[in-house]
Amino acid sequence: MQEQILHEYLQGQSCEAYRALGAHHTVEYDQQGVRFTVYAPNAQNVFLIGEFSDWNAWQMKRTSEGFWTIFVSGAKDEQMYKYRIQSEDGLLDHADPFGFYAELRPATASRIFDLDRYQWADRKWMQTRCKNFNRPVSIYEVHPGSWKIRSDAEDAARFYTYEDLIDTLLPYVREQGFTHIELLPLTEHPLDASWGYQVSGCYAATSRYGTPEQLMHFIDCCHQENIGVIMDFVPAHFVSDNYALSRFDGSYLYESSDASLRNSEWGTIFFDYTKPHVVSFMKSAVDFWLTCYHFDGIRYDAVSRLLYICGQEERGINEAGVWFLRNTNYAMQSRHPGAMLIAEDSTSFLKVTAPVEYGGLGFDYKWDLGWMNDSLDYMKKRPEERPAFAKDLTFSMSYFYSEIFLLPLSHDEVVHGKKTIIDKISGSYEEKFPQLRLFWLYMFTHPGKKLNFMGNELAEFKEWNENAALGWNLLTYPNHDAFHHYVQALQKIYQQHPALYQNDYNAKSFTWMDLSNTGRCIFAYCRDSLEGPNRERIYVALNFSDRPAPEYFLPVQQAGTYTELLNTDTAQFGGGDHRNPAMHTCRHGNRIGIYADLPAYSGILFQMKD
Repeated sequence: MQEQILHEYLQGQSCEAYRALGAHHTVEYDQQGVRFTVYAPNAQNVFLIGEFSDWNAWQMKRTSEGFWTIFVSGAKDEQMYKYRIQSEDGLLDHADPFGFYAELRPATASRIFDLDRYQWADRKWMQTRCKNFNRPVSIYEVHPGSWKIRSDAEDAARFYTYEDLIDTLLPYVREQGFTHIELLPLTEHPLDASWGYQVSGCYAATSRYGTPEQLMHFIDCCHQENIGVIMDFVPAHFVSDNYALSRFDGSYLYESSDASLRNSEWGTIFFDYTKPHVVSFMKSAVDFWLTCYHFDGIRYDAVSRLLYICGQEERGINEAGVWFLRNTNYAMQSRHPGAMLIAEDSTSFLKVTAPVEYGGLGFDYKWDLGWMNDSLDYMKKRPEERPAFAKDLTFSMSYFYSEIFLLPLSHDEVVHGKKTIIDKISGSYEEKFPQLRLFWLYMFTHPGKKLNFMGNELAEFKEWNENAALGWNLLTYPNHDAFHHYVQALQKIYQQHPALYQNDYNAKSFTWMDLSNTGRCIFAYCRDSLEGPNRERIYVALNFSDRPAPEYFLPVQQAGTYTELLNTDTAQFGGGDHRNPAMHTCRHGNRIGIYADLPAYSGILFQMKD
């Protein structure tokens, strides 16, 4: 089996290279030990050093295909090791590209880890999970190192461990109403400030937060609480540090030999997908996290860097990168049919979420960065400016059904001087909160699954800082605490009403009911579940003006009595508590509808009374 995997690895066909490469417990010569295997075809010599040898160099055996291997009797789990590689540049020690566990940074050794030692208890979840196209999806994007920290500790001791997150993050997510947790990259990385996006170990769960087994336990516990877990994954580039993949065997083994194709704007190095073994390396990495860690989805970072040469459209399509995406996604769709494959892609590249067999890239979802940019631009404008920019809120529906979109308000929108979500909104401190409630209602009633970065639900004014915890003390302030409860209520309604999530990607599930009042900053539409004996329609009226709209006529599709399902102006959410009683439809011209009062900066959901 190992020979077959290694052969497929060289051909770009392997999804399970991690089964043969790296450090694996085995029995050879009637002895328990570990077999180490590394690919270094251009090395002059390769040695193994580690705790089991008192860090003395042990000669590895080269095969004809460029693999080097050695069996070490008595090697134990979690012992540290490195490969000492001799090339024209001299001797240099490297971490294992297939290392499953790493020494705590800034140290760089790999550790032996038995992937099969954890016993999973999530069989039911794994057998029933799906892509969630017709289910509610509200993702809580989390940086584990700064969600909460221990203020009385320093360096890695300040981090909550994977085990700590079981007792803190998991119940919070469940209580707050999120359906999934998306973790910023957990692949090993040397610099905390990179947030995990400058990767040194594509197969190693970062030891900042504990052991691989503890991460498995965290995911297992999430599944038992019906919470999915998505991993943010970095397939485009890796760190330039010389202990990792850079010039691994003295040659450009993982990167391009062409300097113009090698370096990213982040100081990292692009993978060279023209090399079949690199395709196998990263395709196997995606499979590794889905198979060995039971992640429910993979979010591919910086997809534009794979679609275009160095991410620059003017330089043309990156054919090798596109091939990698199609090849990998086609394989993952077959091997993990219930896992979600999500593209962070800001380009207009066609068919990102179309199946590979129909000429697409094979993703299940694509981040709708156009919706995010347009809607936030609208919220930044003063009320008197908004009438001229109604298209910022309506344009997304003109292209929404061209892909399967997910609506993101991610970490990228609350750093580097961009301001936080609430701080982007125009107006005074008091004016921002009703507008923020309104904006969240717009997001949660707009078709598409949802993603929010941690702190958005707190109405956090302070930009995210990876070295500091969220401002949990904000919940002692009435406006923030009320908004926090509003998020809970909104998410509960979202999950309880199929009209807001079922058939999201069917154009018949969304109908503009009123676009004649955009000059007054009022928008209205209907969400329709379409199917089943309990088919429901929910009507949404949004007033983005600082002026109330008394007796606003909301067109509806059926005659009957309508009641409020949610009003952002409710007192418990921090509003003025202007409510609408039950209303029966009447006729206005050739349309039927209801007359409702819309307070300034408010949004209301209406539903026909049974």
